[in-house]
Amino acid sequence: TGKPFHDAIPFARTLIEAAPDRVLWGTDWPHPNVRVMPNDGENLDLFAAFCADDQWPRKVLIDNPTRLYWADA
Repeated sequence: TGKPFHDAIPFARTLIEAAPDRVLWGTDWPHPNVRVMPNDGENLDLFAAFCADDQWPRKVLIDNPTRLYWADA
């Protein structure tokens, strides 16, 4: 329905719940191709609302990308 995109929360939670060890979160920062600049603080707050489990932020932001991009590290 538009900003602040709270209608997306149940969908994001369902995706993370289905595969918490496979989900990544990202943005197109520094947003080179947008007409209206997003508020990154609002986006981060929305991500926090996606995470119903206290373990999800670490998995999505740290553990999963590390395993994907630096598997041999």
